[in-house]
Amino acid sequence: MLKPSYQLPDLTSLAGLETIEIFKALATANRSLAELKGRAAAIPNQGILIDTLALQEAKASSEIENIVTTQDELFQAELFPEGLESPAAKEVALYRDALKFGFDKLRQTDGLITNATIVGMFQLLKRRTDGFRQTPGTALKNDRSGEIVYVPPQDQREINAAMSELERFINDDQRSTLDPLIKMALIHHQFESIHPFPDGNGRIGRILNVLYLTRVELLEIPILYLSRAINNSKSEYYRLLQHVRDTGEWEDWLVYILKAVDETARTTLDLVENIRGQMASAKKRLRDELPKLYSQDLLNNLFRHPYTRIDFVQNELGITRQTAAKYLDTLAERGFLTKHQSGRNNYYINAPLVALFLKVSE
Repeated sequence: MLKPSYQLPDLTSLAGLETIEIFKALATANRSLAELKGRAAAIPNQGILIDTLALQEAKASSEIENIVTTQDELFQAELFPEGLESPAAKEVALYRDALKFGFDKLRQTDGLITNATIVGMFQLLKRRTDGFRQTPGTALKNDRSGEIVYVPPQDQREINAAMSELERFINDDQRSTLDPLIKMALIHHQFESIHPFPDGNGRIGRILNVLYLTRVELLEIPILYLSRAINNSKSEYYRLLQHVRDTGEWEDWLVYILKAVDETARTTLDLVENIRGQMASAKKRLRDELPKLYSQDLLNNLFRHPYTRIDFVQNELGITRQTAAKYLDTLAERGFLTKHQSGRNNYYINAPLVALFLKVSE
């Protein structure tokens, strides 16, 4: 059996983390995060942000694992899941579903992130029925050289015990005096080092980040997604993960994560502000040009689904299919949407909103 190459630390006993560089990065990250939380609350329907930004995070997080899809495939997957052919888009859609599952469970369990929730997310993401690893042999290798760079815990009992300790650390707000952002970075590192699942650990670990920020109320809803920042510095992310294991030194890792929080919060804030601006502009135009058509529910639909279809409008507005089709065709004729066809199905694109997402993902 492979011998683990790193002794998992007791996170509750870590000391000496309060360096000047960490404090600087922490103050900046907390300011950006607080501003994002406040501005996001101004969006009239929070489901708009959860649905649209969750898809963007799913795309970016999957790209870290070399699962690459396009924005068009991504939104087509939401429109026509029954006919989806792109394996990558299916993986991304499953990530989005796992994230939503985790957020729903968080609200159902009075703000607890349990191992049952973590396993449930894994099962949904990977379409499996098992849970934590039960057999030895897992080792992380360098993609290019094939060299083993890290061996996580191998024994099933050790994995279960480590995850139980991590569950306690995540949900215990009394024993730790650490800032929640520092704690999030420690949780992420510990989870990736335990590497509890046969597959999907990176993506589940990144979902845990935003669920934790929501649990400790640094965010109202899960809209801060670090995957884009990690994607832009993927080699550094993996280097620093291993650096902690090799040296026991946390500063560089913590500063890296805090800077990623700051960068992502500012990018997301800009995106939220642009969405809010587009919604305000569309609302004014609808009221001025199509007052009989306008409703807040219709406006929400156009921004909750960058690609929408008759069924979505029919179900969300509680109107007949014929009326929903008429609404969408009228909106397309007046330039609010662009109309497209896929086989026998029509769908409608909110092109300015999609352009925002394309700009962010460049």
